[in-house]
Amino acid sequence: MAGNTVTRADLCNAVYDASGLPRHEASALVEQVLLEISDACVRGESVKLSGFGTFTVRNKAERVGRNPKTGVEVPIEPRRALTFSPSPVLKNHVNGTS
Repeated sequence: MAGNTVTRADLCNAVYDASGLPRHEASALVEQVLLEISDACVRGESVKLSGFGTFTVRNKAERVGRNPKTGVEVPIEPRRALTFSPSPVLKNHVNGTS
């Protein structure tokens, strides 16, 4: 995995290299995991991956925003936002601490 961004193809290659599965099966496995995570989020469920983090869907209420260029107030519709909270294990790994 080189570069600044890890892509689906990079994840598929990493699973292929680590598992010994055929490429098409490694790709299908990665796609299925990502689909399950996204489907759970669409249903409004939290997804907790131990040692990695938690994906949570939050409901945002309607509010009044302001156009920074003109100063005109604009209503912002209610929406759902996806948040990610990393686990302490992931935080420590990123920071190079135990």
